[in-house]
Amino acid sequence: MDLKSKIAVYQDFPKAGISFKDINSLIADGDAFRYVTDKFYDIAKALDVNIVCIPEARGYIFGSALAYKLDVGLVPIRKPGKLPGEVMAKSYTLEYGSNTVEIQKDAIRTGDRVLIIDDLLATGGTMKAAIDLVELLGGEVCGALFLIELTDLKGRETLKDYYVESLVKYNI
Repeated sequence: MDLKSKIAVYQDFPKAGISFKDINSLIADGDAFRYVTDKFYDIAKALDVNIVCIPEARGYIFGSALAYKLDVGLVPIRKPGKLPGEVMAKSYTLEYGSNTVEIQKDAIRTGDRVLIIDDLLATGGTMKAAIDLVELLGGEVCGALFLIELTDLKGRETLKDYYVESLVKYNI
């Protein structure tokens, strides 16, 4: 399936100079959504994970379907102030700003084998922050999966110590 043809591209969003890759058109197509989920499953089943972590917000879309299909637990990584209880936080930079993500301190146990999935790999900041949180809690990150990779932003270099896979690559 030609996944690029299913992804809408918006120039100068959310600010001038950004070419935004919008997955809404892909996930609205049931066949394309199923195809992506099945591709992620084919990759993930060999990693022997027991937890899928999903960074807010578009990681939720693919990660939830994948965790269900793998029959494993699901752990959200959210923006500050969205999770109850004790949390750990990590700040990071992204291609057009900065942010912070949090995870509940009891969400990952020592020895958990974790797969982190998100829609987009740009600079790698969001994923590296998620990886750091999982590892601080004692989890082993088995891989990072993405629908889209913006290769010119070299996020893969930020994640060079981890297994990384993306289904669609763009040069920006």
